[in-house]
Amino acid sequence: MKVAVLGAGAIGAYVGAALHRGGTEVHLIARGAHLEAIRAGGVRVLSPRGDFEARTPATDDPAEVGPVDYVFLGLKANSYASAGPLLQPLLHDGTVVVAAQNGIPWWYFHGLKGPYEGRRIESVDPGGSVTRVLDLDRAVGCVVYCSTELEGPGVVRHLEGTRFSIGEPAGGISDRCLAFSEAMVAGGLKCPVEEDIRKDIWIKLLGNAAFNPISALARATMVEIATHEGTRAMVRLMMEESLEIAAAVGCHPDISVEKRINGAERVGEHKTSMLQDLEKDKPLELDVILAAVVELADLTGTRAPTLRAVHAVADLLATKVGVA
Repeated sequence: MKVAVLGAGAIGAYVGAALHRGGTEVHLIARGAHLEAIRAGGVRVLSPRGDFEARTPATDDPAEVGPVDYVFLGLKANSYASAGPLLQPLLHDGTVVVAAQNGIPWWYFHGLKGPYEGRRIESVDPGGSVTRVLDLDRAVGCVVYCSTELEGPGVVRHLEGTRFSIGEPAGGISDRCLAFSEAMVAGGLKCPVEEDIRKDIWIKLLGNAAFNPISALARATMVEIATHEGTRAMVRLMMEESLEIAAAVGCHPDISVEKRINGAERVGEHKTSMLQDLEKDKPLELDVILAAVVELADLTGTRAPTLRAVHAVADLLATKVGVA
């Protein structure tokens, strides 16, 4: 098996190093000082589960890698539409794209039986721009339950979690998912193949859709949001509204809102990815995390007043990111 990690940042480099440790041929695609450090000394992983190093090929030119069996997509979802020139050299007829993204994926209604089958979600696939780059039939969903950060060029700090749930948009257990899962497990990661990956998407999205925008608006950590009476109540409402929208599109995740909030509180003084992006003046990943949820509310006639209100303010904030 030959795997390319496109977007070998904190999560991508961690996955690539683990796959390499398990015996998979891995090529990391990165850039800048991070790329130079990997070329010079490999990826160094610092983890409470044990530190390790992986000396794996790295480049900023996918043409040097050539076609692979799997692309692990570690890019932010707002970069997908422009990723065609990077992705194309990595593809052969059977290449699978494992997209490790937050929020609602561009393939959400692909292969989903029911009234919305095949429908495009404009927030995450505007004008079909993502689908033109990422063929729906190549897609395998991936929900990340893992926290990492780049401590320095070539150095990944693994904080917690090793689970990467994967699944087919059309459901069921496929050979291509099982093969990738085996490679991940050989590298020391958890990689369950889910018959209905959409349940995992919504379970994680409950937290992301609420905590991410509030953290950016309030410049607050997870525990600060969860222990403040007003924002905790707002998170609860947003999660309840998200579950109502999920049910309206045919998904019924078995999750307790209070347990979900308590779990986020236990994470402690952690800054969400959206707050980290805001502090670095990077684009906010708002479209897939919240705008798409509001779009699904529109589609299904769900009221979702709290989600809509938070999205409106967060969307205004997003227009100011990167503006001097």
